[in-house]
Amino acid sequence: MIKLVAISASYGAGGSEIGPALAQRLGVPFVDRAIPMAVAEQLEVEYTDAAAHDENLSGGSLIERILSGFVGSDTVVPTPLPAETITSEDFRRATEEALLEQAATGEGVIIGRGGAILLRTDPRALRVRLDGPVEARIAQAMRLGGIDRETAVRTQQRLDRVHEQYVRHFYEADIRDASLYHLSLDSTAIPFETAVELIVGAGERVGVPFEV
Repeated sequence: MIKLVAISASYGAGGSEIGPALAQRLGVPFVDRAIPMAVAEQLEVEYTDAAAHDENLSGGSLIERILSGFVGSDTVVPTPLPAETITSEDFRRATEEALLEQAATGEGVIIGRGGAILLRTDPRALRVRLDGPVEARIAQAMRLGGIDRETAVRTQQRLDRVHEQYVRHFYEADIRDASLYHLSLDSTAIPFETAVELIVGAGERVGVPFEV
């Protein structure tokens, strides 16, 4: 059974619910905010700055605000450098290193950060897309987050654009390309526990020839 799963989840698709439930079902680590935390440690910046950098991709340019803080000249004595020296490439590289470090264990449920694309040639990884109609995702986000429609719509538009730009900019790929994933689910139309079981079932069959 595959125990390494990379999930790409659009806003309102329930990734924050399905991801942890899947990790618990498989008995493996759930890797979400652990990625920007690991990036922050690598770049020697504050976690809040790394998380903000991860989410503040919008408008005409991919990066609106770069990380601020310190970049160490070595691992012992950090040397303060201008914030401008921390680029989007630095962030991408550090994010990938943190993600690949987890993937090297062969276990984990990884949400976002281009993980499904980064691990597309790794035979140990099951790649999953969680999506659904926009209106259904907005309604689900309102229910899960206890937020009003205006907030959900605004967030959906911003984060969907962010995720699309991130993948297009760094990997020259379309996040909606079905060929990137082993399994695509409309997680607004089925219960989350059913989605978990479908993913587990797919992990048991990937790489196993189907009997005709």
